Formats: sequence, structure tokens, C-alpha cells
Amino acid sequence: MIKTPVVVRMDERFDGTPSALLVQEASQYASKIYIQIGEKSINAKSIMGMMSLALVDGEKITVVTDGEDEKKAAEGIQMFFQKK
Repeated sequence: MIKTPVVVRMDERFDGTPSALLVQEASQYASKIYIQIGEKSINAKSIMGMMSLALVDGEKITVVTDGEDEKKAAEGIQMFFQKK
């Protein structure tokens, strides 16, 4: 299991389209992927879960990956949130 702290860098609000793109990115990996904010942990492969986050630029999250390609998954999700 890998826990990666990430600061969200986005020009737009994290709503429908960015959520769908994140789910697409997460679905490329075999590992389980969760986004943690405080006590809340959301499956990154769930469109409804991701839409419930409403992330904003500068927000601090933790990406948790667990599985056979967890390192690659952690890097991919981190890169997704660093695009601006």
C-alpha cells in the first residue's frame, strides 16, 4: 500500500468532466485507488464518489493505492492532479 500526499492543481472546479477523466485514469490500473480527505475515503474508480468530492485548486489530499501496479497507479493519479 502506498499513500501519496498530493496538492490539487486545477484551473476549473472538480465537477462532472474532471471527475469522469479521473475515473478513466484510475480505471487503467489493476490496483485499488482511493482519494482521502480527512476522514473521508472515496474509491477513485467510482464516478459518483468522485463527483461528491468537489475538489478545488490548492486542496490537500492523499492518494492511496494498493495492488500489483500500486506505484504506477500512484504516479498516474498524482500526475493527473498536477495538470493545470
